[in-house]
Amino acid sequence: MEGDAKSSRKVPGMLYILASFIPWIVYWVLCGMGNWLGIVFSLAISLLLVVPQIHKRDFNLMDVISFLYFSTAAAATFIFNLSIFAEKSGFLGYSVLFLMALISLVIKQPFTFQASKRDYPEIYWKEKSFLVINSIITGVWAAIFIANAIIFLLNETSAVVLSNTLIALGIMFSMVFSLKAPAYFVSGEFKKYDWSVNVNPRQSKKEDEHDVIIVGSGIGGLTCGALLSKRGYKVLVLEQHHQVGGYCSSFRRKGFVFNTGVVDVSGLWEKGPLTYLLRELGLKKEDLFVRNTIRYIFKGKVIEPHNLEEFISLLSEMFPDEKENVYAFFDESKKAYEECYKDSVNGAPLPAELIAKVFGAKKLLDYPKEHPHFFDWMNKTYKEKLDEFFINEDLKTLLCALLGYLGTEPEKTRASSALTAVVSYYLHGGYFPKGGAQRFADSLKAFIENNGGKVLTRHKVDRILVENGEVKGAGVGDKIFRSPVVVANANAKTTFLELVGGDNLDKKFVDYIKGLEMSPSAFMVFLGVDMDLSDYPTLIKNLDEGIEIVINSNADPSLAPKGKASVTIITGANYHDFPERGTEEYSKMKREIAEMLIKKAEKVIPGLSEHIIVWDGATPKTFERYTSMPEGAMYSFDQSIDTKRPYFKTPIKGLYLASASTFPSGGIEAVVISGIICANDICGWKNTEAREM
Repeated sequence: MEGDAKSSRKVPGMLYILASFIPWIVYWVLCGMGNWLGIVFSLAISLLLVVPQIHKRDFNLMDVISFLYFSTAAAATFIFNLSIFAEKSGFLGYSVLFLMALISLVIKQPFTFQASKRDYPEIYWKEKSFLVINSIITGVWAAIFIANAIIFLLNETSAVVLSNTLIALGIMFSMVFSLKAPAYFVSGEFKKYDWSVNVNPRQSKKEDEHDVIIVGSGIGGLTCGALLSKRGYKVLVLEQHHQVGGYCSSFRRKGFVFNTGVVDVSGLWEKGPLTYLLRELGLKKEDLFVRNTIRYIFKGKVIEPHNLEEFISLLSEMFPDEKENVYAFFDESKKAYEECYKDSVNGAPLPAELIAKVFGAKKLLDYPKEHPHFFDWMNKTYKEKLDEFFINEDLKTLLCALLGYLGTEPEKTRASSALTAVVSYYLHGGYFPKGGAQRFADSLKAFIENNGGKVLTRHKVDRILVENGEVKGAGVGDKIFRSPVVVANANAKTTFLELVGGDNLDKKFVDYIKGLEMSPSAFMVFLGVDMDLSDYPTLIKNLDEGIEIVINSNADPSLAPKGKASVTIITGANYHDFPERGTEEYSKMKREIAEMLIKKAEKVIPGLSEHIIVWDGATPKTFERYTSMPEGAMYSFDQSIDTKRPYFKTPIKGLYLASASTFPSGGIEAVVISGIICANDICGWKNTEAREM
């Protein structure tokens, strides 16, 4: 609290700049009246400004230059009896300030930088935009200073009024630009796509006309569709497969149920986006999800925490020298995670361009101050964050156990992404979809249908209709479905390159989409076994063997016949390593990898191979076939720090993205956020619930 009090007593940056001008104003006014004491008074004031800075060893360039100038002027005037500093006060003063501003720009330390630092935490100072904004403001001041110097040189009689007018304009510019510039920099490109489509859900429509068409029925698309249908929109969902869900689906083999990808879901804590979604749709968390139990195996050691407190305690026992650091790491993680959701809208945290749009430029400007911990995570890699707290490499490796949920390496992972997709599981736990992942997807489908919408499976969209840069609907074979808004839940590459077509897009944008790399994929083995595995946790993360074992029936016994177990073994896989589907080489490779994974799993579950009743496998090529996701990517595009995902609004007016292709990324919680944001924008950000803590 004491630190906060000190911070609150700081003089605001703009007032700080105004204070720096006081000795100059006194100098120009008194010397302009022929009173040479203006030099003495200005020297005294500049000294008063510099002394506290000497004590703190934190110097303001303008104040230092002022003190040096007035010291020189005083010596020249009163010791050497020179009158130039008094008679040419305007020209000399502004010339010196111009040189100061110019030199500060050359050395990349704009003189307004020091004043701006007073308004923002240190983590913001490293932002490129922060330097750019201050460089522009300093550049404007440099122009004002040199202009005033010339004015005084040419016509000293009328110079005072004109120079003061320019100074006033400079102050106004500094205040307005510093407020608006951050929003401009983050929203500049987005604004090109921030079109508006007027959709009136109350207006009657023909059978083939809809308010919104959603292409694909992954969770992002279903979330958007469910929220819009509740708000009265006529929604049509078109899905190529015989069932909805995308990666959030299940299949059955001889009484055993297996999920095709989703086994651990975040975002179900008190303020999470899934919690909001379920509440909004009248669905109950306990009906659809059950908290996972988890075991980590690392260097032969078994770690089986049931909550965050146990996890911290176990880590402290394993790494006693890092005990304080473990507590500090999770303490900061909690603060940063809370800040991430501090200003969420309908459960969804917003990207910078939407913070500016929904809350205004001032909110974006204040974001670093109001979210200091999360902002720090946003500007570091996960490796940097781990290195900041820990020395022990084994501990760091263990805290990367869930990075498979992002498919990235710690040095290429934005710390904020790791916070929301990895550390959040330590903080609030992960959940297994009760009844299988298909049940959750089907619940959203049912909600849409119960609220007047349609969900058509086995309807593969082969084109998105575009006329004059605007969406007009979607085509399925010879069928045409019309709508002024289309939400693409399909991957962005498929959407733009196949359904929209390059002819409707700028070449630069097409090249950008083509250049996006896909995230890693996975290989899965699905086993139905006649074993009672109820003594095991649901999830077993074996870091030593590089596999994850999921005992689905331990989360929900209905997923396997009584006394038996539904098991999935997962490992990372590269799409390009696999031959074409249907070839002998492909079948052989699939079988060999499956056998290898089963052997690895037997180190944890002895005798597993002897009890297999049902088995199947899925390669990246399998996922590509059933989900139409290029390369069978688990999370759409690569989630490394250098990847820039497309905006949720596109160059085609009326065409949205609601999927893992856009903000925030892949994963159930992330695509729910994407769906919420998309629905909010279609509604013009009406009926939204902003949370400020």
